[in-house]
Amino acid sequence: MVTKDMIIADVLDNYPQTAHLFLEIGMHCLGCPSARGESVEAACAVHGADVDELIAKINAEIAE
Repeated sequence: MVTKDMIIADVLDNYPQTAHLFLEIGMHCLGCPSARGESVEAACAVHGADVDELIAKINAEIAE
């Protein structure tokens, strides 16, 4: 299960199939240094995205 305090890179390393969900909310720099150390929550705040909605989508996708 993914949580909002997880680092984006860790999510992508473990669940690469979720990359499109980050891209859909405007996180186009998934390989940049920020993604290697930024939490999902922090990135959502910067991009004006709802972290709880993103986490729900990610967890639904990885549950399939």
